Amino acid sequence: MRAPFLPRRALFALAAAPALPAAAQTRPDGPVTIIVPFTPGTVQDILARLLAPFLQSALGQPVVVDNRSGASGVIGTGAVARAAPDGRTLLIQGVPFVMAPPLMRALPYDPATGFTPITRICEGHVLLCVHPSLPVRSVEEFVALARARGGELDYGSPGNGTAHHMIMELFRLRAGIRLTHIPYRGTAPAVQDLLGGRIPAMMVPVPVALPHVQGGRLRALAIGSERRSPELPTVPTFAEAGYPLEGATLWYGLFGPPAMPPPLVAALHALVREWLADPRTAETLRAQMLEPLAEPPDAFAAFIARQLPHWAQVVREAGIEAG
Repeated sequence: MRAPFLPRRALFALAAAPALPAAAQTRPDGPVTIIVPFTPGTVQDILARLLAPFLQSALGQPVVVDNRSGASGVIGTGAVARAAPDGRTLLIQGVPFVMAPPLMRALPYDPATGFTPITRICEGHVLLCVHPSLPVRSVEEFVALARARGGELDYGSPGNGTAHHMIMELFRLRAGIRLTHIPYRGTAPAVQDLLGGRIPAMMVPVPVALPHVQGGRLRALAIGSERRSPELPTVPTFAEAGYPLEGATLWYGLFGPPAMPPPLVAALHALVREWLADPRTAETLRAQMLEPLAEPPDAFAAFIARQLPHWAQVVREAGIEAG
């Protein structure tokens, strides 16, 4: 069931109404903090800073962004799990929310029950990229080369447990091949070595890879989306190449603490949907190769419930060790 749409004027009318019981709460009753569990400049941070002014205007309450990075996002995420469910503490997280749990020896929260999913805001995609010196021009040829080299074909990632790493491991499992993972400390040095030919392959976010692919410095073999990119119409999806990759997207979503009142969740979702419907927001996101979603709370919760065991299974099958 889709959450009801509440235009902004309805929320202002609610602001003038008498205080309601917690079960019927439809707006935060004070300043709002959006916690970003990663450093400034990340996509989560950019989304939070785009959303905050809109929410502040719509709610008539101060809205601030608080970067609480550390422990692969665990510190900031855990702070939201412990907050009151009154809408005054929100979280913008992404695909690490579902990929990190099986790689952590202990988490101070339960990702399955410790949060209220409000909406999946948007999603981006990765490209399987190779250096032009690698003698492959398709996924089929890449798989054949990997089999011929018996595990001696390397690939890079920004680090163990990153989305780039996990999506490549999912592809490796589906293709039935062996590859050698070379972890880096961040995207920039990994991409730099990919461009220099020091590593032959990597899963690279589309906006990072696009100028290099268009300039001939990298070769894109497949994209991890349901349909082809308009910017790269000749690059097939993994499904078209014969290797569908479940959940292999770079998604970003808005969460709250556990047990938030459903009317409050519905109202916040409606506001995010209104924000995403603004042509200026949509243009900004598409410039970053991000697709607006505004997924309803129930669908987002179901998505999280599928993703957690999915990536736990990938970790087990790939033999990735917990940190």
